[in-house]
Amino acid sequence: MTLGAAGALAAGQLVSGDASASVGGATATAGAGTSVSGTVFGLGVASGDPLPTAVVLWTRVVPPQQGSSGILAPTVAVTWQLASDSGFTTIVKSGTATASSSLGYSVHVDVTGLTPATDYWYRFTALGRTSVTGRTRTAPAPGTTPENLRIALASCQNWQHGYFTVYQDMREQRPDLVLFVGDYIYESSAYSYRVRRHEGSGAPVTLAQYRARHEQYNTDPDLQAMRAAAPFVVVFDDHEVEQDWAGDVANDPVAWPADKFRARRTAAFQAFYEHMPIRLAQKPVGPDVLMYRALDFGSLARLHVLDTRQYRDDQAATAAEASETGRVIMGDTQRDWLLDSMRGSGARWNLVASQVMMAETDYLAGVGKEWSYDAWDGYQTERAALLAEFQDIRNPVVLSGDRHRTIVSDLKLDYADADSAVVGAEFVGTSISSNGDEDLTAFAAEWQPKLADNPHWKIIDARRGYLLLDIAPDRIDARLRTISTVLTRNGTTTTAATFRVEDGVPGVYQVGVEPQSAADASTAVPTP
Repeated sequence: MTLGAAGALAAGQLVSGDASASVGGATATAGAGTSVSGTVFGLGVASGDPLPTAVVLWTRVVPPQQGSSGILAPTVAVTWQLASDSGFTTIVKSGTATASSSLGYSVHVDVTGLTPATDYWYRFTALGRTSVTGRTRTAPAPGTTPENLRIALASCQNWQHGYFTVYQDMREQRPDLVLFVGDYIYESSAYSYRVRRHEGSGAPVTLAQYRARHEQYNTDPDLQAMRAAAPFVVVFDDHEVEQDWAGDVANDPVAWPADKFRARRTAAFQAFYEHMPIRLAQKPVGPDVLMYRALDFGSLARLHVLDTRQYRDDQAATAAEASETGRVIMGDTQRDWLLDSMRGSGARWNLVASQVMMAETDYLAGVGKEWSYDAWDGYQTERAALLAEFQDIRNPVVLSGDRHRTIVSDLKLDYADADSAVVGAEFVGTSISSNGDEDLTAFAAEWQPKLADNPHWKIIDARRGYLLLDIAPDRIDARLRTISTVLTRNGTTTTAATFRVEDGVPGVYQVGVEPQSAADASTAVPTP
């Protein structure tokens, strides 16, 4: 919705859509081809972290009862095939993996020796059953510059707030990669809310409980279909463990002292690994996991995946504390790795996947500032130092989630100075379902007075959906795809706005819209 435009406000639209697709009716099947899966592969298949010659294939063998593993033998043999066609007439690679009870019968096959920039199809067989067919794609070869790389940016899918129907549209757009930047599950207790209810009777804290929550989410047919249609790059934010956790500090440190919380984090991390198409390098060791990593897509782009949870200081309580020297959200080791990687990437675009928003959000209308301390605003000194480094890095573009809002903005060297240099761009993607369908009129009334305090924002939108980024050598075009409702399965998905970043030109602008003041834009950023 464009605030200040009465017609758009009444229609609940950001701008006039330039494309739409119906996503109503029955959900799509998961992946190309059909086969019988029964309950053995009831959580579907997935692939992830594509390299030029390798990709991770994932599935999990499950028994009939959700959350139970007692009826299976300690190990189960799972055969896999990778083919160059969906009919599997040409098998490129095949083998047998062992699914063990110790890892919830999950299977992670790191298939190597593949051809760069190539589509492949894969499937699994176990206990006399064959999975649905998945499609994946390897990354471009080093030194090559593909004409386009299409990335779908997704985050924040709350089972209880709405259906994941927008994945149907995402699948139709045929992205090369889905970047999921956090809140794949929500750890909240089961309660009646809008459309469907979490399993169990309370928040997950044990391995069995986290497994059951992941199982429930992965039964969603639209999520299953998307995971089977394109490789994912995933990282956790807070709700995969507990809301607003920070390092060894729980949201409620009295109820969850450090040792007890680390035990909970151990369970959450293991369940996350068991359900995600990630490499052995991302397998947790107790309560710790190396999640930050970089993926290259030829000389076109390097994608840096951050971990803004494990190494951060506890959230600040005041603006003064947020500005203290030494407060970190990345930690020294990760920060040095990021800067070294961006400086030496040689890529046209340096993409940074950050779970929480990097650009400033000033919640206070008028004089003074009010920040969300869980975002980069709560770590002012480290952010300022990083943005200063962005001046000497080619085309830094940050891709974030968490806010349940689409917020597109310039990254500024100094947010206290309206004339400060622009050093990059940030795309904050809205949620798949979290917050459900919102009252757009109330949203506008709340945030219109605060727009002038956030002049670096290009737009903010309160609807559900995702961002679809087409990355070319000379520019990035990002389409905001919003869905009309997540409370039923009959939503319609539309391109609400398009944004562009040009090679060598820091910042972002909205395509087809005259430059406007912040007071003519739209916005909102509630507590996630």
